[in-house]
Amino acid sequence: MHVKVVELVGESAYNWKDAVQAAVNEASRGIPNITGVEVYNLTANVHNGKLNEYKANVKIAYADDGGNASL
Repeated sequence: MHVKVVELVGESAYNWKDAVQAAVNEASRGIPNITGVEVYNLTANVHNGKLNEYKANVKIAYADDGGNASL
């Protein structure tokens, strides 16, 4: 078994945790064996002095059993 990694950006209007979860949700639609996530960058958009869109750059690790996983 090999471990592979994909990089994604998750977005949320509420918080960074939800942004990370959005990325994991997107990845899990095409990748069945997710084993972990590394969050390596958190950013946000600002509108009228308030945070209004949270973004999380993540690396998602998954076990590759020889099948073809795709996003």
